Amino acid sequence: MSKPFDYSKWDNIELSDDEEDCHPNIDKESWFRMKHRSRVEREENEAKDRARIEQKVAGYAEPKEDLKKVSETMRQTQIGATDGEKKPAAVKSTADSDAEATTATKPTPANTDSAPNNTSNDTSPSLATKSSPAGPARDLGAMDTYHEFTEKYADLVEQFMALPDLAGSEEFLLRHGDVLLQENASNYLLLASLEDEMNGYHDKMKRTARQSQIITSIAELAKTVKTHPGNVIRPFFQRLKERLHLEEFLAQTKAFQEKIVSRAVVKRQEIDRERAQEARNEKGTSLEDIPLEQRLGPGGLDPLEVIETLPPGMVAAFESRDVEQLKQVLMEMDADEAEAHMKRCIDAGLWVA
Repeated sequence: MSKPFDYSKWDNIELSDDEEDCHPNIDKESWFRMKHRSRVEREENEAKDRARIEQKVAGYAEPKEDLKKVSETMRQTQIGATDGEKKPAAVKSTADSDAEATTATKPTPANTDSAPNNTSNDTSPSLATKSSPAGPARDLGAMDTYHEFTEKYADLVEQFMALPDLAGSEEFLLRHGDVLLQENASNYLLLASLEDEMNGYHDKMKRTARQSQIITSIAELAKTVKTHPGNVIRPFFQRLKERLHLEEFLAQTKAFQEKIVSRAVVKRQEIDRERAQEARNEKGTSLEDIPLEQRLGPGGLDPLEVIETLPPGMVAAFESRDVEQLKQVLMEMDADEAEAHMKRCIDAGLWVA
């Protein structure tokens, strides 16, 4: 018969993760109580911070949804420049709050005091898997910049712009939806329609605007049903076969075309003003363009009025800024007359004494 196993060496097991931290000259029980109290206080503070952050994030949820709706509305109604914009401060605040909440909800290390109190979500692995969007495998946001997109896909978007009917547009989108359903493609169509109208190609603008509305409507439908835009291409065109939906789409397209026309008028006026300003800058600022209060000389005289009363020789000298010519004209004049003219020129700021 074999000798029984001796379990006596396990009779006095001390279970403590803090024993090694205790100095020999410090009372162990006091040390453990202090460590336990510090741990409890830390956990209470973490719980308070977590509750505060969760309340803060919950408060941002509704404004965040409102901002998304406002952003989409602005993209539909504004026909101006589409890049270089800054994020609203509220969006940044919600992003910061999300990051803060993520940090606050990270699992804390387990300890011997709190081990029996751990909840299931602290100890069991998460079974949630990251869902991948349905539709084409290509990521719609793959392009980093609008410039990169235009370099790679401008020709493809131009082909889509030239399609004359809805049937051709449907087939083209089914083949190239991974590119054409990107936001950069929508921006390209928007700018192209505005440029066509500004250049006088009204019929081409109308066709481009219609294609732009196809992309926009598909994106809106995908957002409504919460799916990938590529999944609603066929359903969208199937809806257009119904008279009610077709009339609604045509009305939206017409309204969009009218906005393009209005924006093109404003844009042309802005360009004309810029060109006129550049022409004035090249020629130099004229005295007529300066307000009277600003152009008065040190003696309170208006240089425009003074120069109209000067002899032709002095006027030519001032306009050519030829000092020698001015001296020659003054020497040929009577001394008192020359002195009177020069005094008025000084008071008007035409000559610096």
